[in-house]
Amino acid sequence: MKTKCWAAMSCCALVAACAPPPTTQVSPETMQIATAPLVCKDADECALWWRRAHDWVSHHASYKLRSETDTLIETAGPAGGSGKLAYEITKTPGGDGSATIGFAARCDSMLGCDPNPWKAGADFKLYVRSGTEPPPGEPGEASPPPPR
Repeated sequence: MKTKCWAAMSCCALVAACAPPPTTQVSPETMQIATAPLVCKDADECALWWRRAHDWVSHHASYKLRSETDTLIETAGPAGGSGKLAYEITKTPGGDGSATIGFAARCDSMLGCDPNPWKAGADFKLYVRSGTEPPPGEPGEASPPPPR
């Protein structure tokens, strides 16, 4: 009886370990938003967009802010094996007063990240440009922010 029980538990553990990761496909619209450059045109717009970048990370990150400067917003993480995203936002000044704001998100789970990094990137860029979160069901929609 014990042998059958152990065999059944081993089989379940093996199936769970070999299960494919959750679907990570995103729509073409989300990919287009997530990969489009985020370039502010002048000092005023860049300052506004940088504040929005900070606000977005503060409200969506599962990890605490590790570094915050005029050119970097970085969270701690990712924790070993966690599907939660860690963020790194950069601002690279252009020679004409413009700047490019970069977005990077990563997790440390073989089973995938939550939210999907491409969707989070699209949400981030939509928010930085407009100051509003995308409506539910729209391209780039990511999971709601974690409770504080």
